[in-house]
Amino acid sequence: MWTSFALVAAYLSLVAGDVVTSFYDIPECYKFFHKGRIPDLGKDRPGVERICQRFRNQYHFATLYDTHNRIAVYSAYIFERSNGGGRENRWFIEPQLVDPSWHGEMKDGYWLGQDNPGIYLGEKQALNEDYTHSGFDRGHLNPNGHHAVPGRNATFTLTNVIPQNPKLNQNAWRIYESQLTEKFQHCWQAHVLVGAIPSANNWIVKNNVKRVNIPEYIWNAYCCMNGYGRPVFSGGATALNTEQNVVVEHTLDEMVKFLQQYSDTPVGDLFREQCTV
Repeated sequence: MWTSFALVAAYLSLVAGDVVTSFYDIPECYKFFHKGRIPDLGKDRPGVERICQRFRNQYHFATLYDTHNRIAVYSAYIFERSNGGGRENRWFIEPQLVDPSWHGEMKDGYWLGQDNPGIYLGEKQALNEDYTHSGFDRGHLNPNGHHAVPGRNATFTLTNVIPQNPKLNQNAWRIYESQLTEKFQHCWQAHVLVGAIPSANNWIVKNNVKRVNIPEYIWNAYCCMNGYGRPVFSGGATALNTEQNVVVEHTLDEMVKFLQQYSDTPVGDLFREQCTV
């Protein structure tokens, strides 16, 4: 047991970082994508960074992050049955979005600031104070309720968060996430993508500076597989990020058509062979 742990720790210490050129750079990272199929969605958007989300020396999910809008394009994860606990009072940020030479594991934003006085941490990512008194929830894309500890803790990184309408976050979208939890009990493994469509010009503004884009939509897509690795069912959903508080469910083909409306390049399949049953 100790030997295995030491080998994993040694490997992680040799990894160049958790902000990577390609998700394929770290095998423990691209496993979060269905059969290694990384979506084309957003890959050529200016200012995107690929984050292999690491907490306690383990990778827990992957995020394509838009450093201009300071919200994720999407987070990709594998559903886990919750074992309770793991809700954080802290909010983490990604050190390598501040300085690529820094250690890659997500850090508490407050203490990272205390340890690096005089260095601005928010040039390429949102900070906790951006959300304070903004009128918006810190809405998880990859939901904490779809993970066991310590993966649940890892979802509390601001690179996995969007400004979400409180009514939507606490009602219709929360209910939808809970419904998925029940559906995924019938899967041997479920791969999920959750993302946001940025608004044209709606921002959280701090000191007359546009800090965080307030998305127009939140969306998700999922692929459920049986023990033989064959698709069992799939689907997705969209929700306007407003007090309308409505979640609309879709097929994967409908999700691709929806996302294509907001992309200048072909979206393509979200999962390998579009998770065809």
